[in-house]
Amino acid sequence: MIVLDTTILVYALGDQHPLRSPCRDVIAAIGQGTVPATTTIEVIQEFTHVRARRRGRAEAVSRARDYVGLLTPLLQPSESDLATAMRLFLEHDTLGMFDAVLAAVTLSSSHTTGLMSADKAFASIDDLSYLVPGIDPDV
Repeated sequence: MIVLDTTILVYALGDQHPLRSPCRDVIAAIGQGTVPATTTIEVIQEFTHVRARRRGRAEAVSRARDYVGLLTPLLQPSESDLATAMRLFLEHDTLGMFDAVLAAVTLSSSHTTGLMSADKAFASIDDLSYLVPGIDPDV
């Protein structure tokens, strides 16, 4: 099961962008049941915040609910994940703390195979299988 970063959700519904089509393909494959995927509550929250700035709150919440339905069950970060995230944050200068938590949750879950994002900062984490939309053939 892959874990999706906010970038995948945003680009899939966004305006023209080189990653829009690959991200839409990923979301379609998840909907068809050919790609198992999930995310975290925090990713849904961030997506809703970003979407609301461009499209209004009602539309953002509607789309966020769709993503929750598509990606349930959502992963839940633990205190252990937070400790790992802090270590990753210290070790990787290009990684933000939000992304460090997402990486830590992905690493700790026995059900995940990788993290898909357009954010190249994830590529610096050695133990993390970082997947890029439109490039990784299995997704």
